[in-house]
Amino acid sequence: MLTQIIDIAEAQMSIKELLSLLKEDTEIVLTNGNIPLARIISINPFNSNSPRKQDLHPNAIIMSKDFDEPLPDEFWLGEE
Repeated sequence: MLTQIIDIAEAQMSIKELLSLLKEDTEIVLTNGNIPLARIISINPFNSNSPRKQDLHPNAIIMSKDFDEPLPDEFWLGEE
């Protein structure tokens, strides 16, 4: 991942220009002089074409047998 440092005092980029940098897998660091203010990174790579993989965590989620049963009134009313 490349890093692009942009000084906010010198550059006025549009959102479209910033997004185009993110599409190129570039991290953006906004600075005020030499002081870093913010870092912008892409959440998901735009160019990722890899399919999702199933069963990475088998049995990670287990539901109880009574999952669909109605909850008791005490649960909803806060009574004991």
